Amino acid sequence: MSNWPGKYVIGLTGNIATGKSVVRRMLEHLGAYTIDADALSHRAIAKGAPGYKPVVENFGKWILNSDGEIDRNKLGSLVFSDPAALKNLEEIIHPLVRQAVEVLIKRASQPVIVVEAIKLLESPLRQVCDTIWVTDAPQEVQIERLMRKRHLTREQAVQRVGIQSPQAEKKAAANVVIRNTGSYDDLWQQISEAWKRSVPSEPAQPAVGREAQAGEFSVSRGKPRDSQRIAELINRLSRGKQKMTADDVMAQFGDKAYMLLQSGKELVGIAGWQVENLIVRTTDLYLEPGIDVEKALEMLVTEVEHASSDLQCEASLIFPTSELAAQESVWNKLGYETRTPDTLGVQAWSDAATESMPKGTLLFFKQMRQDRVLRPI
Repeated sequence: MSNWPGKYVIGLTGNIATGKSVVRRMLEHLGAYTIDADALSHRAIAKGAPGYKPVVENFGKWILNSDGEIDRNKLGSLVFSDPAALKNLEEIIHPLVRQAVEVLIKRASQPVIVVEAIKLLESPLRQVCDTIWVTDAPQEVQIERLMRKRHLTREQAVQRVGIQSPQAEKKAAANVVIRNTGSYDDLWQQISEAWKRSVPSEPAQPAVGREAQAGEFSVSRGKPRDSQRIAELINRLSRGKQKMTADDVMAQFGDKAYMLLQSGKELVGIAGWQVENLIVRTTDLYLEPGIDVEKALEMLVTEVEHASSDLQCEASLIFPTSELAAQESVWNKLGYETRTPDTLGVQAWSDAATESMPKGTLLFFKQMRQDRVLRPI
């Protein structure tokens, strides 16, 4: 633990579509504080952020869209076909991302930090890491995932995989290799075993989540062993709008977390949420009819906020159904207001709202902290 006294930093890398983000989120479930350095690089060049002006000055105003934001597709088409341009862009962005990562590590209360970056080994971020974890998958699996998840043609997927540095080089630098080709159960087992084997026992790890109680209700963070109960509850309370199996929920644990609301031993409510790019997004929010809606809703939202504040979130976005959105007194008490994505004022927040908003829901917004990483200048 040479870089940060009392903290242990895992550098997580791997080529495109090998499952880095899934592994990062699973490590978060184990108690780590996780940082997506690639998302920070996008924020570094947002309008008003420190990297915006240098990038526009270097590459020209033609890379801007109608809103004055940098169009990452235009910029990407340039730099990925010109190694010198890519090097120039990285010289602007990498120091800013390094600074942001250092701020987040200093602020984090968790003793284990995970920094995910596709170019971790080629960037200054490698210097802050105590150990290197690499995700690995066969090339054909990478191509299939890109075609299925990003809707690329096979030719496009092959090109994306081919332009990256050889995966063998990353594996050669790894302390831990996670082979991501099997089931989510297998992935969980690999990550859990690697965590026990390589993460120091000191400092002690914090408990992942807590249990809160008020009157008849208690709230706790869901675990993979709760997958069947979670699937049954969502299927029932969504009234058929969502149809999930226990395997689907296991897969979701690589993408989000769940807060479970119980009355006695009965599961009566749920909030499905995820933190990406310092923004918490609650996309699944269901309550059993007939319970005390105000108290139940307040407990669930408060516990999601508590967990996400530990992850240094700047803003909370909640997408309730129309029935829950009607609980105006609760939302007012909790400090939320109805908004539309284009009125949030920060591009990263607006993008998150647009990407995450399920059909048939409203957007409730709350700013959770005034100081922001890579804030406008």
